[in-house]
Amino acid sequence: MTKANPKNERIKRNYLVYLKEARGRSTASIDTVAKAISRFEDATGARDFAAFHREQVVAFKRRLSDQSNARTGERLSRATVASTLRTLKAFYIWLADQPGYRSKITYADADYFSPSEKDARIARAVREKPFPTLEQMHHVLATMPGDTEIERRDRAIVALLLLTGARDGALASLRLKHLDLAAGALRQDAEDVKTKFAKTFTTYFFPVGGEAVEIIGEWAAYLRRDRLFGDNDPLFPRTLMTTGQDGGFVTAGIDRQAWTTAAPIRQLFRKAFEQAGLPYFKPHSIRDTLVQLGERTCRSPEEFKAWSQNLGHEQVLTTFTSYGAVGAHRQAELIRKMARPAASEQSVVDRIREMIGDGGRLGGLA
Repeated sequence: MTKANPKNERIKRNYLVYLKEARGRSTASIDTVAKAISRFEDATGARDFAAFHREQVVAFKRRLSDQSNARTGERLSRATVASTLRTLKAFYIWLADQPGYRSKITYADADYFSPSEKDARIARAVREKPFPTLEQMHHVLATMPGDTEIERRDRAIVALLLLTGARDGALASLRLKHLDLAAGALRQDAEDVKTKFAKTFTTYFFPVGGEAVEIIGEWAAYLRRDRLFGDNDPLFPRTLMTTGQDGGFVTAGIDRQAWTTAAPIRQLFRKAFEQAGLPYFKPHSIRDTLVQLGERTCRSPEEFKAWSQNLGHEQVLTTFTSYGAVGAHRQAELIRKMARPAASEQSVVDRIREMIGDGGRLGGLA
């Protein structure tokens, strides 16, 4: 293990404080930055950052390309390599302005952390992401048991995720007051809920069909009626553990406290898919399922904009670029269909023009 360099530790701390207090970066983001810098220090033997030499970076880039992921054992992806290099480039640009480093590091030095054009293109390439179909999600819900308190909670989590596409971190931090069954909505208030970028927004239940609404409704009613939970109690309480007769830990229903991480939600997801005889899909992948449903359901740009906002996206482009990739099979299907256009169908461009209502001019263009 590389011995820490006190001077490096002090300037790293200053940089991480800057990212948190001046740039508003999240803890998770800052941890990623710290990990990238530590990788570089390991490669240089914790050499003083001020003793910069481009050969250090060249050697580090070669080493990074050959490194393996500690968890999977596979070689680091081009995206991970590119992200690490971008992080270090930003660090050295900042470093070049700091007292004691200005005379030794230039902005041009930071450019040596840039990946090759080839690697950058590979890292940026959009790849098809696996996600479950709507039918598979209904199958998972149908096969999940609901006899015990824990099983009903787990099934309600999957049901609400399908209805809202909420992120697993948000689900873990929800309280009963955030669920509005009368309005068919989940109010994700960043004051209490761990939403991405601390955004506050309301998600109305997506029209997914099946029994999802009934499942989450029964769970909320059970908490209020049988467990006497109030508005500020967790919607999905953590599992209560107690000591069994053999001295080991056993589950004893639900606690009155919320989970502190989303890890248990990912674990129950894996178990649910295994029990249903399906490959595992991450909870986050359900957002792709919902976007695909929206692409097939929405009949106008306005409807898709509402669908996008329902996912917490301020820009429709975010929905398209992050979740809207068309699968290869569907791509072929759509292209063949467009070769036989229906004469009665109004084009999307015409519909957008009608919505804008400016005489058919889009942003000043005919």
